[in-house]
This record gives sequence, structure tokens and C-alpha cells, in this order.
Amino acid sequence: METEITFMWKTVTSNVGDCPALYKAEGGYVVQGKAVGPATRAQLRDLGDDETAVWVNADVIERIREDH
Repeated sequence: METEITFMWKTVTSNVGDCPALYKAEGGYVVQGKAVGPATRAQLRDLGDDETAVWVNADVIERIREDH
């Protein structure tokens, strides 16, 4: 899936690159985070061939409530 994204914010604990972040896209969001390992992936339900999972700091997601 290809879509235009706009940076919103990254985790508040970040002071350099390589940090979890959130981007706005048409109709949703794109999350940037650390790839989860095989044991965590195995717990996901109905993971499609074109899907993946990432881990992000809670503040990246929770901030949506504060800003909207």
C-alpha cells in the first residue's frame, strides 16, 4: 500500500533519530516503531501476508486523544 503521509510527532523521550513516530494518512495513520519478534507476531490474530506489527511507546498513541 502506498499513500501520502504527514509527520505528526514522535515519542517525547526522543532526542535523536531512530524513534517511534506517528504519521497522518488519508483515512488513517501510519505508525513507525520497532519490529516485533516472532513470539509476539505469533500472538497476532489473522495477520495478512501484507501486514506487519510494530511496537511504539504509549505516548505516541495516547497523544491522539490530547490533540483531537
